Amino acid sequence: MTVAFTHCALQVADLDKSIAFYARYCGMEIVKEHGEGRARVVWLASPGAGDRFVLVLLGGGALREQTPDDMTHYGFGVPTRDDVDRIAAMAKVDGCLHWEPREYAPPTGYLCGVKDPTGYVVEFSYGQPLGPHADQT
Repeated sequence: MTVAFTHCALQVADLDKSIAFYARYCGMEIVKEHGEGRARVVWLASPGAGDRFVLVLLGGGALREQTPDDMTHYGFGVPTRDDVDRIAAMAKVDGCLHWEPREYAPPTGYLCGVKDPTGYVVEFSYGQPLGPHADQT
């Protein structure tokens, strides 16, 4: 039996703000969408990855609070440390930086954390042995 991780589904407080956030910060785009109003569901994917892994956003969620010492998150890899710094600077201006950029021991690498409009923490990392940029570190 082969099992594959295909999606992560999040109930969000504001679907349109969340779509805009994931487009701006993660470069994700809508690959599927169905339903209307509170029943609207959107599948987002990184370019070219829509047949492998999607982030499913469902409306009707509540805002979330997460303390800075709570490491609950999901992550995106970036090709350079400068990308982590750029994302952190953008998030600071936007008022959603959760973790300042910081270096951790391998395999964790250099990362920052950004809160999406609902309060979920999204990690942006460089130097982890995962994803398309793993061989560049």
